[in-house]
Amino acid sequence: MSERGYLDYVKENPDAAKRAEQEKQLVLELLLADGSIYPHKGQFSLADREVDAKTGMLRLQGLFPNPGNILRPGQFVRVRAITTTRKGALLVPQRAVTEQQGTYQVAVVGKDNKIEIRPVKVAERTGTQWIIDEGLKPGETIVVEGIQRVRAGVAVDPKPFTLPPDSKSAATTKVEPR
Repeated sequence: MSERGYLDYVKENPDAAKRAEQEKQLVLELLLADGSIYPHKGQFSLADREVDAKTGMLRLQGLFPNPGNILRPGQFVRVRAITTTRKGALLVPQRAVTEQQGTYQVAVVGKDNKIEIRPVKVAERTGTQWIIDEGLKPGETIVVEGIQRVRAGVAVDPKPFTLPPDSKSAATTKVEPR
């Protein structure tokens, strides 16, 4: 876990006793090198005392059952766990968010079908989506495909995201909380 991730986790869970209780309930999932998910869930075991100065990472240990000896020493896996749940978070496809000089922006389709380029504050990614903290409201329509072709003030003919875009339209999706 990154040092920043750890600090964020502690800020969200400041009470040490409650945090320890929550960690006992933490369910870990392994993603194997071939992209498949290991069928057995694991549990958090312990966190190392120090942050590695070279990598900025804190070493965590999880325990997984290993029937059939599928897991081997030195094997490459990724571990994931749900540590927080953000109710009402606005999720948008990553491809709809562009980064420019350290800031993030989204092309929003207005009521008159004209594009507004709007700065947004992004939080963490979840799968192929960004959580948006600021800059969008639920129900707004954003450009997902064809963002390279749109500019502020340009009128577009929005199409649902599932349709392939053509040269004069932009695939869009509505921003909905989850």
